[in-house]
Amino acid sequence: MGAEAPTVKPAQSPVPTTRLKQICTDACNSAFHKVEKYEHGRTEGWNNIIITTILRSLCSESTPEKASGCPFKFAVNSTIIQHLSSKPSTTGSDGAGVGRRGMHSACGAYWNNEKDGTWSFKYEAKGMDVVISIIWVAL
Repeated sequence: MGAEAPTVKPAQSPVPTTRLKQICTDACNSAFHKVEKYEHGRTEGWNNIIITTILRSLCSESTPEKASGCPFKFAVNSTIIQHLSSKPSTTGSDGAGVGRRGMHSACGAYWNNEKDGTWSFKYEAKGMDVVISIIWVAL
């Protein structure tokens, strides 16, 4: 008989997950507030706004008062996916109508499960999806 793998409890987020959802939603709303549709040439700017806004909030909200620096390293990834048109005249190579694209995103790491962690979020609006991943590593 083989040994069972130990059960590892994932690290608690340095910012409550309800607040993480709000931070990500606010960042996306900030990036897209004047946007009407997906424009490929603007995606770099949108991603910069989303990532910078999230990082600032994470550092601010995870740093204890009177601390000299943030007690975590953070990495934020933002992926913007355009929805395809669902017009009946548009067909794929198999003749089926084209609608939304399928997409799956995953992240993994080897680290201290008691102090480090990851969290993902999906935002949908204006003909696109945004998938955000946040990774934190305790210092």
